[in-house]
Amino acid sequence: MRDYKTQMEAAKKGTITPEMELVAKKEYIEPEKLRQSVACGEVAIPCNINHKSISAEGIGAGLRTKINVNLGISGDCKNYDVEMQKVDMALKFGAEAIMDLSNYGKTNTFRRELIAKSPAMIGTVPMYDAIGYLEKDLLEITAEDFLKVVRAHAEEGMDFMTIHAGINRRAVEAFMRDKRKMNIVSRGGSLLFAWMMMTGNENPFYEHYDEVLEILREYDVTISLGDALRPGCIDDSTDAGQISELIELGALTERAWGKDVQVMVEGPGHMAMNEIAANMKLQKRICHNAPFYVLGPLVTDIAPGYDHITSAIGGAIAAASGADFLCYVTPAEHLRLPDLSDVKEGIIASRIAAHAADIAKGVPHAREQDNAMAEARHKVDWDAMFELALDKDKAKAYFESTPPSDRHTCSMCGKMCAVRTTNMILEGKKVEFCSEK
Repeated sequence: MRDYKTQMEAAKKGTITPEMELVAKKEYIEPEKLRQSVACGEVAIPCNINHKSISAEGIGAGLRTKINVNLGISGDCKNYDVEMQKVDMALKFGAEAIMDLSNYGKTNTFRRELIAKSPAMIGTVPMYDAIGYLEKDLLEITAEDFLKVVRAHAEEGMDFMTIHAGINRRAVEAFMRDKRKMNIVSRGGSLLFAWMMMTGNENPFYEHYDEVLEILREYDVTISLGDALRPGCIDDSTDAGQISELIELGALTERAWGKDVQVMVEGPGHMAMNEIAANMKLQKRICHNAPFYVLGPLVTDIAPGYDHITSAIGGAIAAASGADFLCYVTPAEHLRLPDLSDVKEGIIASRIAAHAADIAKGVPHAREQDNAMAEARHKVDWDAMFELALDKDKAKAYFESTPPSDRHTCSMCGKMCAVRTTNMILEGKKVEFCSEK
């Protein structure tokens, strides 16, 4: 029988939970060191008490960079079977988190199935679900209604929830003063902004923040403080609206910790490369070193159809500069709901970015797979290379699509393979081309 409500409460009491033990083992660190990081909020272990199938993961300072996969239906694409195939793909390629961003109809059946099968942590944005769940138009929804949806998601087993509590009246004033090219591009943020402007009321998640925290604490749900005023193009980055909201998020972080609720803070969407490192340091400073969860950042606005690449570039820089959690972006970003192929491309791009950053940050054992790949390449051991590849099926298919005459090379260099040539010389053999048959 646990004598604590949340992982943070346990950590503050000096208790090392089974989830902490598991995360410490995965991360090659001492459980006591991890406990201290959870107690001070630098690491979160999102793990709802009702998510029985979860394999706990830690997000934060000193740990591997984790990735999230977004999926879910819309009014134009309503096939939950396809979304479950996306879930299977996310799990196959090692995504640590999945967010259901469905925004049409009754979505709780899908979420229950997701919670029942997924070892990855599951997140939602309750604001997306409010209209379908309550069957009310935006203007008819009350603050109490919004809290009902938060409680429903918590009871279902969501491990973390994006709550856009920082877009309060002060942040809106800064946004309105400092004109933007793209205004608000956060779906949840735009809905809250519209609700606030139409009703004249304060953001309900800000006004009733303590009640939100009580619900989250009851089920040990981690709050992911949403960035409603994130930049939607590189020209809007690091402006008054973004920074004003970030300041509010820093204060909300401390309030959540005061209730023993774990926190992640969400970060910018579009940003030129030269601004990323400074933004990561600014967020960590203002939000007291809470785990940072970034969408991208996308480093240019001109690559629709290739935004998994623009995101991976920004994500690698962000994570190497201190971000802890990357939200994948697919080639379909800005264009349509992603299909299975898009999801795979997005996952692999994000995994590459996260892994590259972990190498740069010196995360324990991050280089091991790379070193093993180097050994396999040195030996020209193709089977070993395929097994070590992020996408072994694609690597093998590429190799076999144009097979070399000699399996100790590939079809690009053939017998002029640099590795083969050097190995032969070091083995005391003679390298000849014209006389070889």
